[in-house]
Amino acid sequence: MPRVTPLSPPYAPEIQGHFDQVMRGAPPLLLFRTLAKFERAWGKFRAGSLLDRGPLSLREREIVIDRTCALTACEYEWGVHVTAFAGAAKLTPEQVAATVTGRSDAPCWSAAEQALIAAVDALHARASLSDAEFAALRAHYDEAQVVEVLLLAGFYRTVAYLVGGLGLEREEMGARFPAAQGAPCTVSV
Repeated sequence: MPRVTPLSPPYAPEIQGHFDQVMRGAPPLLLFRTLAKFERAWGKFRAGSLLDRGPLSLREREIVIDRTCALTACEYEWGVHVTAFAGAAKLTPEQVAATVTGRSDAPCWSAAEQALIAAVDALHARASLSDAEFAALRAHYDEAQVVEVLLLAGFYRTVAYLVGGLGLEREEMGARFPAAQGAPCTVSV
């Protein structure tokens, strides 16, 4: 049971408008219904959202989000993103699983994707990047893209705090974390 009672329909017109904009006709997520109860928190959350077309591709964005959610054990948000975006991001089932169980240097990732995952891992572990980790990112991404990686990792860590702190149950439609398996993902062409 959530620790804060979420909003129930019918929603105020302004809130319904926000839900329609974000959810594109689908029912609003429990996280959104909970935060929308608090005008200031909902406004800050929406303002910080990074689901728009930023400097990273959809695939790159989803790799960062999925890895961040996996490292923070946030199955709720990982499952929502995998369900909603993995297909469009052209992530294979092996790659989706590798966001949870794989190493940053798993062979299913390109060199650029390995740099992304290594950066997320470092940010999670130390809240910083070494000069080598930053240089690895810059070998593949421009400055705006690197800043976007930092913002995404931080924002989705905050989402994990919200989900865990509020005790939100996994969305029914959301994917589940894969069981840990010893085999690394394979290269997809």
